[in-house]
Amino acid sequence: MSETINPDELGCKYKKYFEPLLSSSKAPAVIDETNVYQVANPVPRQILFEIIKDNLAEGSRLEGKENFKAFYDAVQSGKRGLILMEHYTNLDLPEILFFLEEEGSDWAKDLSSKIVAIAGMKLNEEHPLVRAWTEGFTRVVIYPSRSLSKVEESDLSEEEKKAEEMKSKKINFAAMRAMDACKKRGEVILVFPAGTRYRPGKPETKRGLKEIDSYLRLFDVMILVSNNGNCLRINPDDTENMMRDITHKDEVILTASPVIDCKQFRNDILAKLPADDPDPKQKTVDQIMSILDQQHDEIEKIRKAY
Repeated sequence: MSETINPDELGCKYKKYFEPLLSSSKAPAVIDETNVYQVANPVPRQILFEIIKDNLAEGSRLEGKENFKAFYDAVQSGKRGLILMEHYTNLDLPEILFFLEEEGSDWAKDLSSKIVAIAGMKLNEEHPLVRAWTEGFTRVVIYPSRSLSKVEESDLSEEEKKAEEMKSKKINFAAMRAMDACKKRGEVILVFPAGTRYRPGKPETKRGLKEIDSYLRLFDVMILVSNNGNCLRINPDDTENMMRDITHKDEVILTASPVIDCKQFRNDILAKLPADDPDPKQKTVDQIMSILDQQHDEIEKIRKAY
């Protein structure tokens, strides 16, 4: 029996975009230390915006615009800026770029143009279409710790595992250098602190990665952006194939916290921990996720669910 394809699956509903996406694609299919910084391609960016417009319900918006503006002003004054954002869907990143551009103010459009996302290699290497979608935004590509853990648990030989570990170190060292260059240019780094999309029923996918603690030491100011509403949902029949995600019209609200001083935030948390705390880095990240959860829950009380 052949499998039934849902007409609202991303790859089915928007098949008309495949040809222009693939023909405009320029990003490398294999990531190494020479190509971790990748500039946005305007063709897929505009296609992503068209898909977003097609699926946003009335009421979709940025919440806390004054916080986005205060963050932008801090970056303009020379502060190194970080955005930490909840991750539910592969439209999360293009949505924040879209909302900022649609806001209409010069500062919001400029902020949208300055955002550089930290992205995993999978987006480049898994599938040509996924790679083409990903090209819609500027990114620094990393070798995620979760991916290396899978390698270590695999049946590869010890020699192959060591080679992969060396590859991860080279890529991530190059990514750190690229991120440093971004900061010097006044660009803003956006990171999903959970490192993956949240999957219902799998709370571990919403736990913040302890590596995020390092970002707090590298940046001056941050905003935490919660995400309510979801226009692109993971397909339970195929959770790994991003092109089979299901589109869904919804009211999407992206909410920014007030601007937070990264160093002060981190120091305040560490000061409350006992000297022998076994995992202080995780505690700082847990607090970030707790704030995002609270912010998310407050907005959900007023959001219209579709």
